[in-house]
Amino acid sequence: MLHAVRVGLAMLVSILVTSGIHVPNGIWASVTVLVVIGGLQHHGNIRKKATDRALGTTLGALVGLLLIAQLHFIGSMPFHYVLLSIAAGVCGYYAIGNAGYIALLTAITICIVAGHGDSTIATGLWRTLNVLIGIAIALAFSFALPLYATYSWRYLLARNLRDCARIRARIARGQPLDVEGHVAAFAALNGRLVKLRSLMPSVAKEIDIPVKRLEAIQRLHRSTLSALEMMSTSAALHPAAAGGADDAYADRAALLTMARALRFGSESRAGQRLAARIPGAGAGHSNDDGERGEGGVRIAPDDILPGPRWIAGWFAEQVDALRGLLGDTERHWHIEGDAAARAQMHRPH
Repeated sequence: MLHAVRVGLAMLVSILVTSGIHVPNGIWASVTVLVVIGGLQHHGNIRKKATDRALGTTLGALVGLLLIAQLHFIGSMPFHYVLLSIAAGVCGYYAIGNAGYIALLTAITICIVAGHGDSTIATGLWRTLNVLIGIAIALAFSFALPLYATYSWRYLLARNLRDCARIRARIARGQPLDVEGHVAAFAALNGRLVKLRSLMPSVAKEIDIPVKRLEAIQRLHRSTLSALEMMSTSAALHPAAAGGADDAYADRAALLTMARALRFGSESRAGQRLAARIPGAGAGHSNDDGERGEGGVRIAPDDILPGPRWIAGWFAEQVDALRGLLGDTERHWHIEGDAAARAQMHRPH
């Protein structure tokens, strides 16, 4: 809803600005607003797209003005068409690479500015100005009414972790999900997992974190869900082997700690909560699961390895690893801390 309001207001402002100062061809400012923010709601993507748009527009405008100048000094229309086609071909070559959006916008701007030989230098300059006005308006609204993918990523992950804690508690109480409940619960968990992946590129741009770190969190999250799904299936078949109450308490406490830190941010002092050790968390459920080898890695007997308690131990290890990784990256995704620090710096002493 906020995105729809933002796009509508940005469009209105572009119309008022270009009409108010009587800028010719003002429609191109409105078109640019739609291109930059129309299909992108998150701040990180808008900022990147506006930068690409500005660079592509600048390159396209310069080439377009050179083509118009050629018409004025040489006056060859066939030569103009050949140069326009060559420019389009070069842009098309780069459009399939990493800078594809910039190349595509360069080609579009060349056509807008130069036209088919019927444009003047003044017309080309006005069209270039309109595009830059549209970029400025789009950026202004993305900063004034920002929608951060980071919050969506945090809230979705927190919801999944909270649901995992609920399912883990039910397994420990000997009340595993029935078949229909199991299918519905894990369909919802996996659906949010897919949404989290789609948000990762925007989150990486917004909080200046390598995508590989987010991939590591995603991988641990996926492993946790896989272990929990096996536990839920196994608990329905072997309720007595679902795991001890102490083990379940540590798992549930760690999951809820992560969920609160992600959901409430500064109010929950995310870093302190995640850094605190949960009694029993990641202990590996070693009381019945055999000896430990070098480095404390658990070595389970052959008759225990495929069983429910081994799965419970694996689940606990994944939860503890996820808690540690979220704690390590907290300074990036805990963006309320940055806002609080800025407010503290500007507060009069």
